Amino acid sequence: MAVGTMLYLVYLDGDLDTIADPSLVPLAPGLYLAESTQPRSRLYHAIKRRHAPRRLLVAPLADDPKFKGMQPGALSWLRARRAR
Repeated sequence: MAVGTMLYLVYLDGDLDTIADPSLVPLAPGLYLAESTQPRSRLYHAIKRRHAPRRLLVAPLADDPKFKGMQPGALSWLRARRAR
């Protein structure tokens, strides 16, 4: 992970068929990972303005999450991020 970046778990709920947002890595419908240098509040408000979801959760992760059965490419993205 690059210096000054933080990993966040993001949940978006709304009329969002597809999210074309390169800053969000899809895990499952409505569930994403985001890596950002922004503090949580700024990331939250940026996502809120961009996507206008009914429900939104942005939570910082202290470490890389463990997961199984998520979207193809999510684990590869996480591993590549660790290698930086």
